Amino acid sequence: MKNWVLLVLSPLLLAAGNPATETEHTVEEGETLGGIAGRANVPAAVIAAANGLVEPYNVRAGQTLQIPRQRVHIVKDGDTGFGIAQRYGVPFANIAIANGLAEPYTMVTGDRLIIPAVMKVAENPQAPRTEPYFRWPHDGRVMLGYSLRADGGGHDGLDFAANRGDMVRAAASGSVVFADLEPKRFGRLVVIDHGNGWRTRYGHLDRITVKLGDVVKTGERIGTAGQAGVATRPEVHFEIMQNNKRVDPASKLPGR
Repeated sequence: MKNWVLLVLSPLLLAAGNPATETEHTVEEGETLGGIAGRANVPAAVIAAANGLVEPYNVRAGQTLQIPRQRVHIVKDGDTGFGIAQRYGVPFANIAIANGLAEPYTMVTGDRLIIPAVMKVAENPQAPRTEPYFRWPHDGRVMLGYSLRADGGGHDGLDFAANRGDMVRAAASGSVVFADLEPKRFGRLVVIDHGNGWRTRYGHLDRITVKLGDVVKTGERIGTAGQAGVATRPEVHFEIMQNNKRVDPASKLPGR
């Protein structure tokens, strides 16, 4: 008898935690937002927005995430807006907006209506960051670190040992505000604006693979390493600036 009950209930137990259909998910140890999104087949950015998450979208074990799902209703004979709204627990005004319906909200049998998700307000939404999450622009050894002095002397960034042609990556998402020759020091230079006064600079490039005005994402290639300008060997020079003042990149980059 006990086994029979378990067999009957097992489909219901599986459905309750089915990643493809659940509208709430309790984060388990080792899970990431990307993994949860992939199993739910809902974009990570959509889940992040619904739960007030900001980059780098960290989640913790035991945290409950709302999974916003979009449903579709096929209008049948006799359907009314009020009845559809009651069935799905969604205000009809929301359904009308999602489907571009205007008064008198005429619906025809066979119409496909998008039923938008109604999400709970995140209990403790994360405050938006004004500082980017920076990533390493190159994997090479740091040959020379930051040592800028108050008088302007010293070294204003990090120099990475590189091989000619190595990929140089955007340290954070942003817009390219300079991508051209810089004859005084770097030979070829790319500058990316990340908003809120933050910029990064990438020098001594062998080749520039972006152009002025391009929008780039974290980790996207912006050029290749080289020996342009005053460099005596293939290398990548990297700077972080806030409001036109140099910042020690090592203090903003994650541990390796």
